[in-house]
Amino acid sequence: MAAKFFLLALLALSFSRARASDPSQLQDFCVADRTSEVFVNGFACKDPKTAVVEDFYFSGLHMAGNASNKQGSAVTAVNVAHIAGLNTLGISLARVDYARYGQNPPHIHPRASEILTVVEGSLYVGFVTSNLENKLFSKVLNQGDVFVFPQGLIHFQCNCGTKKAIAIAALSSKNPGVITIANAVFASKPSIKDDIIAKAFQVDKKIVDHIQAQF
Repeated sequence: MAAKFFLLALLALSFSRARASDPSQLQDFCVADRTSEVFVNGFACKDPKTAVVEDFYFSGLHMAGNASNKQGSAVTAVNVAHIAGLNTLGISLARVDYARYGQNPPHIHPRASEILTVVEGSLYVGFVTSNLENKLFSKVLNQGDVFVFPQGLIHFQCNCGTKKAIAIAALSSKNPGVITIANAVFASKPSIKDDIIAKAFQVDKKIVDHIQAQF
């Protein structure tokens, strides 16, 4: 009886995990139809017979992004918004250019894990685990080094060298999304009340007002 119960529990667990995961593809591809008025979790598919080779192609990743901004970095994303053929495939990538001492500030990807490869220069990178531990995993990467950022965790990259740096990031979603922590907290529209942020960060409201004004 115990063995039968264990078998049923195992089957139920397997079934629940299968239902919780993304469904398997039922066709070779699902090119995104960005003109469709059908609202789905992602993009509707256009008729496969109308697919063309350009639906699976992107050019321009060899070009450096403009990193002359306050953060000193530029992200050139290649996701389903740029390659319609990525729809339903669960992958995307990005090129990140870093100026001298530039950074890709603390942020999260709500829908993807990330694997980053340094192709030029060196970077100091890291991610922080969730509450309550909040442990920092960080490392200096050089050309050819690879680092993984788990899905949904705050992470960053910083060019601590005196020369520019370039990295290529692969992500486990056709549309990984990005939430830059400082932007979300200090530049929301409408603004989060300064007394809420002041209490969260344990600082005076004047400091919060000053930071919000920078955005």
